[in-house]
Amino acid sequence: MEEQRGAGVSHRWRYRPAWWDRSGDPDPRRTRLPWRSTVLITVLVLVGTNIGAHGQSQRVPLDGYARVLLLVASALLLWRQRRPVAVAFGTVATVLLYTGSGYPYGPVLLTVVVGCFGAVAAGHRRAAWAALGLLWAGHALITLWLYPWLPPAGDGAGSVGQEIVVTTWVPAVAAVCELARVRREQWARERADRAQAAQRRADAERLRIARELHDVLAHSISVINVQAAAGLALLDSDPEQARAALTTIKAASKEALGEVRQVLDTLRAPGAAPRAPAPGLGRLPELAGQAAAAGLSVEVEGEPPRLPPGADLAAFRIVQEALTNVVRHSGSRRARVRFEHDGRELRLWVDDDGPPTGADAGGSGNGLAGMRERAAALGGTIEAGPRADGGFRVLAVLPTHAGEAQ
Repeated sequence: MEEQRGAGVSHRWRYRPAWWDRSGDPDPRRTRLPWRSTVLITVLVLVGTNIGAHGQSQRVPLDGYARVLLLVASALLLWRQRRPVAVAFGTVATVLLYTGSGYPYGPVLLTVVVGCFGAVAAGHRRAAWAALGLLWAGHALITLWLYPWLPPAGDGAGSVGQEIVVTTWVPAVAAVCELARVRREQWARERADRAQAAQRRADAERLRIARELHDVLAHSISVINVQAAAGLALLDSDPEQARAALTTIKAASKEALGEVRQVLDTLRAPGAAPRAPAPGLGRLPELAGQAAAAGLSVEVEGEPPRLPPGADLAAFRIVQEALTNVVRHSGSRRARVRFEHDGRELRLWVDDDGPPTGADAGGSGNGLAGMRERAAALGGTIEAGPRADGGFRVLAVLPTHAGEAQ
């Protein structure tokens, strides 16, 4: 039940099934009339009534008027999705008119069941119950009071057993409609839950890809930025050094393109294997060499442990981003990477001696946030901040068993 309040007035919305969308166009299934099911019901009603009439010789024989009533009761079901309340009451009125005319009993009551079910499914529960109550009251009125003035001639009052059957049948139909409504609501909720879960997975995958692209491009472009500045400065005075800077730019851009391709491989068809393994701490010497090409000397203390793929990638990206930040924002030309692990968690430090330069190398400012997201996804933590001696420290704590399923 949804409630919308405004200007002191309360407006209540009835339950709507999954195909009802108040904020947009209706579901195309509602715009099409249910011809097939209605034709099938019509055939069942006509054929079943003709067969049942052979055993009810005391009732008025079927004639053209009776068949028109049967067709009207069935044809009303075409609009059970668009006008469910009108169809529920219309089928009840037609069936009462048919019964009051003395025609044989038969599957014409199926039209009431389908019409009331459509009303319940559309959220008009009270209308469906009222229609069924009207059917019961009308039938009792015909068989217990009005029968002397209605065909067939000489017909007697209905028996108590007959009324008990009708009294039992009406709430049974209502109960079946309610059960079907509850089940349809459950299906709608399950579909909505699956859609939300799929959306969450898609959002998480987009975030992962964005984080990977940021880490790859931030590091490589920072190296290219530093080397381009050095090459421009040395172009006239030291052409050989300028050539070396351009060579470094070429290598860094090639490496960046390769990693971008690897990240984008994940967008290919499901089940496609990646073309290259994900980077990990085994590529730390290569990372140190790239930093050295940008003028940053990297010292490594301790031996990085063997980690599951997810944790290994996260640790590598954290070191990569931390070194990128040193290149961008620190006046220090030396950084230290230290590892400690006790079998349960890995602690890694990335320190520089500062001071901060305040220079902007074109970064987005999302580096620390990305590192924290990576660590948090594995159940770890990131601490980053200035040291007392003027440098800067990044401390990452990662569980060594994390990322095994990734």
